[in-house]
Amino acid sequence: MKVLRNLCILLSFVFCISAAAQSDKRPIRVSCIGNSITYGTGLQDPVQDSYPSQLQRLLGSSYEVGRFGKPGATLLRRAFRPYFDQQEFRDAMDFHGDIAVIHLGINDTDPRAWPNYRDEFIPDYSALIDSVRKSNPKVRIIMARMTPLSDRHNRFLSGTRDWHREIQQAIEQIAKRKGCELIDFFSVLHHRPELFPDAIHPNKEGYGIMAGVVYSAITGDFGGLQLPPYFTDNMVLPRNLTFPIQGTANAGDKVTLTVNGQRHHATTGKNGHWQVLVNPLPSGGPYTLSVSTNKQNITLKNVMAGELWLCSGQSNMELQLQQCNTGQTDIPQSTNSQIRLLNLEARWRTDNVEFTATALDSINRLLYYTNPGWQECSPKTSPRFSAIGYYFARELQDSLHCPIGIINNAIGGSPAEAWIDRWTLEYEFPAILRDWTHNDFIQDWVRGRAERNMGQGHSPLQRHPYQPCYLYEASIRLLKHLPISGIIWYQGESNAHNKDAHDQLFPMLVRSWRKTWDRPDLPFYYVQLSSLHRPSWPWFRDSQRRLLSCIPHSGMAVSSDVGNRDDVHPRDKQPVGHRLAVLALHNDYGYSSIVPSGPLFRSVEFKGKEALVSFDYAEGLHSSDGQPLRTFEIAEYEGEFHPAEATIVGNQIRLTSKEVKHPRFVRYGWQPFTTANLVNGANLPASTFRNE
Repeated sequence: MKVLRNLCILLSFVFCISAAAQSDKRPIRVSCIGNSITYGTGLQDPVQDSYPSQLQRLLGSSYEVGRFGKPGATLLRRAFRPYFDQQEFRDAMDFHGDIAVIHLGINDTDPRAWPNYRDEFIPDYSALIDSVRKSNPKVRIIMARMTPLSDRHNRFLSGTRDWHREIQQAIEQIAKRKGCELIDFFSVLHHRPELFPDAIHPNKEGYGIMAGVVYSAITGDFGGLQLPPYFTDNMVLPRNLTFPIQGTANAGDKVTLTVNGQRHHATTGKNGHWQVLVNPLPSGGPYTLSVSTNKQNITLKNVMAGELWLCSGQSNMELQLQQCNTGQTDIPQSTNSQIRLLNLEARWRTDNVEFTATALDSINRLLYYTNPGWQECSPKTSPRFSAIGYYFARELQDSLHCPIGIINNAIGGSPAEAWIDRWTLEYEFPAILRDWTHNDFIQDWVRGRAERNMGQGHSPLQRHPYQPCYLYEASIRLLKHLPISGIIWYQGESNAHNKDAHDQLFPMLVRSWRKTWDRPDLPFYYVQLSSLHRPSWPWFRDSQRRLLSCIPHSGMAVSSDVGNRDDVHPRDKQPVGHRLAVLALHNDYGYSSIVPSGPLFRSVEFKGKEALVSFDYAEGLHSSDGQPLRTFEIAEYEGEFHPAEATIVGNQIRLTSKEVKHPRFVRYGWQPFTTANLVNGANLPASTFRNE
């Protein structure tokens, strides 16, 4: 009996141990708390394709994911459908999640909620967090910045846009105050509006992106060690200044970066990001840059330290060295290891063709550019590079005697609005986003070509390179990690139909990019449109000149003297590259003796029958061809201009006309294709202008 009793005790003990072991192996519970976006509204099968369901498949059987989303639920307890009052809230509390993911606030942007009860949002959210912690005191709480709302939302401009932003700020404050982790559903989806068919709820792919964000936050798996896009062999880093390099790795990974004898360490945060500050690198190279964790290593070879510039815009910046009139002479002489090229070309040119279904799908996914990596300048790599970019880089390299990195990111036909970030347009020019293939802000040709490329019967959510925000989202957003020295820009042909809209868009674009690089003083030099037989261009050129006064740290290169009456793509690009280079050399590199610009209209004084015009950069005024000065006109009454006889008087121009007794208005180069010939001592041409 004693033996039997001992055997029973032993079996009972083994059973208890086994039960305890089974208990220890129970799945980790993840409760997903939220509204219709957590539920999976908009999907044919929310049970299978909602973000919690996709998260379950990513996490595997060691986790149990609970979906507790209530369509229409508000966080605010006195709004129209408080989450606190729903069965889903009670089910979530009974689930006792080990991890709780909270995504609420979207429905609180309703005019029935936020305007009345905004002051209660933080207390109510804090109460929800307290309830979750009461259900499981050891719970790990992950709060989410809300998914975006598209500008297509019917209340976007009547309050939802601004209330959404205010709620995001409140969520960030609560997470910090309550000691919760914060993940970001907004940034990963804001640049993908086509994933939101009804402007609120993601499609299956969008829900999958959300699931990936939560998966990485829970597991710390961010795909291992990665550097930003366009960090490759042969690249150029800044010279002689401290700069950051950042990347991603799995949470908690120790990252080591070495370059030129420097060794820097960082620990990857819970968000998968790491950053180190690199001490100044002496100009030159080549250097080897190595980044490693205990499992991975990335090594970049033949890296130089110098100056890094971005050239962008539309087809005149895109025009290749092999296409310009000096290319055949200069390409064989283009071998220069001190010039490095990053040539981002379109995978599908916006020619008069219908894109394939594969192309359209890739465009929607922002996979629009080739990525050849950085290359040394040579007769093999220079022919397809921007002619203006090449000539600009060549002159800088020759003058500064340091490596020059030049990025070509220009797309033929692209309008300015395609290059501006979505946040800026949503707040400063939202009308241009609405029904963009039909609104009048966008040039007819641009809209027509986009419709042709997208094909008949295309989805209203189909994206295109000319769509507002698209090129920013497909490229500039990814280039921001490259520490550029400045920007050169040649664009405007696709906005010349509406100078007044461009007067808003262009400063907006400059601010957008400067914010992207966190450089309020980032140099931005642009090309004034050349001469072409298009009637709106004199007004547009003058508006570009006027923009100089409202955009600090900018400069304008005149190109009207190298235009072509019938070709929007004049082939003489070397002078344009030179004029952009002298702006940079004078303004940014201390070459004060270099004249940076042609004559720019400053003022006009009227004395009887004469008009006396003064200019900036007016030393050595003369005609470019030895002929009398042409295309000056004066008027007594607006719109009644007459040709004027122009005489150089020191650094001024005296204008008279037998037809005008009391001049009050003056203009110059006011023809679409102009033969204007005023230059200064540096042989740089004067800009089109008119006085008010």
